Amino acid sequence: MASLFVKMAAILSVYLMFIALAESRSTLSGFKNSVVTCNQVIGAQSGDDCTSISKSVRLGLESFLAINPNINCVSIFVGQWVCVDGTVTN
Repeated sequence: MASLFVKMAAILSVYLMFIALAESRSTLSGFKNSVVTCNQVIGAQSGDDCTSISKSVRLGLESFLAINPNINCVSIFVGQWVCVDGTVTN
């Protein structure tokens, strides 16, 4: 029974990785051939999301997402490094 649980957990993990990869590709599509330069990062705190972090550093959400092109706003984890000061050039 435990073996079946481990196998199901492994399959679910692989499935979730594919979803995350697909989501990051769609996020990057608007920034193809862009170069992101990050000047400052912070570690996410408990309860943080993209909106709360961008507000806390007085950065518009669109700008925050531009300098964090691979971020998954749904699953930010404690300690995750996020860029809070940077530039995007084409």
